[in-house]
Amino acid sequence: MEIKIKLANNPPQARPLPVLPVPKQTRQPVTPFQPEAGESALQEVLAELDGLIGLSQVKAMIFEIQAFTEIQKRRAQEELAAEPTVLHAIFRGNPGSGKTTMARILARLYKESGILSKGHLIEVERADLVGEFIGHTAQKTKEKVKKALGGVLFIDEAYSLIRGGEKDFGREAIDALVKAMEDYKTDFVLILAGYTREMDLFLRTNPGLSSRLPLHIDFPDYSLKELMAIADYMYRRRQYRPNGEAWRELQLRLVKIIEQNPQNHGNARLIRNIVEASLRTQAVRLVNNEQCSKEDLEEIRPGDVSRAMEKISFNQERSRERGNLLYI
Repeated sequence: MEIKIKLANNPPQARPLPVLPVPKQTRQPVTPFQPEAGESALQEVLAELDGLIGLSQVKAMIFEIQAFTEIQKRRAQEELAAEPTVLHAIFRGNPGSGKTTMARILARLYKESGILSKGHLIEVERADLVGEFIGHTAQKTKEKVKKALGGVLFIDEAYSLIRGGEKDFGREAIDALVKAMEDYKTDFVLILAGYTREMDLFLRTNPGLSSRLPLHIDFPDYSLKELMAIADYMYRRRQYRPNGEAWRELQLRLVKIIEQNPQNHGNARLIRNIVEASLRTQAVRLVNNEQCSKEDLEEIRPGDVSRAMEKISFNQERSRERGNLLYI
């Protein structure tokens, strides 16, 4: 079975952008999802998946996969012909677009669906797989595969495995992964993730690898509205409340970032960094005020947001000067 889904990236916002409503002020923190009495673990994972902000078409695809695997199980129980369930996948998208989060949820979903025995996720990158001498790479890769058995092996920036050229040991890792997919056709799922363009080039260098990864899922960038919703969720989960001016400051800053970097603005990772930096700037503002109230400890002001954004921009510029690419 080969299933491919192509999601168009959100186009850059055209000026003037509509003013988004300020999220409703609340002192109630976000509470973890609590299943209703008698609700199964599978339903809990599906509810968590459905509750993710954005990613509507990606979630629809995952629900289809879950439904397909369930029906194949029922067909097998009735002694009907059942399609083999091969769930190795390619995740393509920019940083912060939800690839790792989705991989974690998928691992649990497959476990609760009876496809995987453990449902854990092993995250690795090139350095975890590629060795320094002949034979070392295959050994390291096999060890990671062994740890992932019963769950999902998630390789981020998978295209880095071929960046060293023909004589690079990264290709040895690819060969070991292909063999693992053949040896462990059940109770093991491999997900390769990375930028869309780089992943396409990577797959063209090894057509056999692409054919063994039937699920190709593209993750679009988050819209401005979705980024604001993610920020609201992250603040409430930490029991902080940006005031109206702080929300407007955040929106204006995000508009500029999206316009300047429409294809690489950081997505949810950017929002997480802004939120965490603004909490630190708020702490610096309040630390010498021994009379601050509970409301003061909760409130995020526009200056907290602006100073946080300036720090992030400064760190990004310094990284570029050093010749590194920083994904904020």
